[in-house]
Amino acid sequence: MDNKKELKKTYSNDEITVVWQPGMCIHSKKCWKGLIEVFDPREKPWIKLDGATNEQIKHQIDQCPSKALSYQLNNM
Repeated sequence: MDNKKELKKTYSNDEITVVWQPGMCIHSKKCWKGLIEVFDPREKPWIKLDGATNEQIKHQIDQCPSKALSYQLNNM
């Protein structure tokens, strides 16, 4: 079993949790080309949820062709 395929990293704010699965990522660059304020591969951590609204983040994640990025709404 390839553990890299199983790896999941999460990034949260009060309303949303973004899940990144690097083993699924095909590096299409759509995330950071579309919303560099949130998805910046030059930074650590590379996902910063305070860079845009939750709606903008969800819209950009929906563009991910590999589905390596996903999100879930947090219970409030």
